[in-house]
Amino acid sequence: MLKGIDPRVTPDLMDVLMRMGHGDELAVVDSNYPAFALPTRSGRVVDLAGLDVVEGLRLITTLMPLDGFTDYGALWMEHDGAGDRPDPVHVDALDVLRPALPEGAAARSIERQAFYAHAPGCYAVVRCTENRPFGCFILRMGVVF
Repeated sequence: MLKGIDPRVTPDLMDVLMRMGHGDELAVVDSNYPAFALPTRSGRVVDLAGLDVVEGLRLITTLMPLDGFTDYGALWMEHDGAGDRPDPVHVDALDVLRPALPEGAAARSIERQAFYAHAPGCYAVVRCTENRPFGCFILRMGVVF
């Protein structure tokens, strides 16, 4: 056991985060996401059983800095046909993500099929037990100054 680290941070999550570097991306997804059908660069799927995506994002962003050097530090999956109008799951998650973003960084929406095309380029997937659809996000690793 380590001091100062939330006990909900699993060994697998810690390992994935420790192996990531600046610019690497992490998909944090709901329970509907086909995590094993769309493998990532590492092939890793980390389960955060019992945590919804908002709790998962809160947990991850306590350890992972978000990127401020590109046009986004985080992406969220758009609801089909809704464009960049957020669903309640996005509103709740953005309340967690926005304070974690460095100054000038943005959280942007991404169309669902574009999300599915983008996610295999992520380093790994963190699957939460979120039941609300479209509760999927991509976090881009920043730097620690």
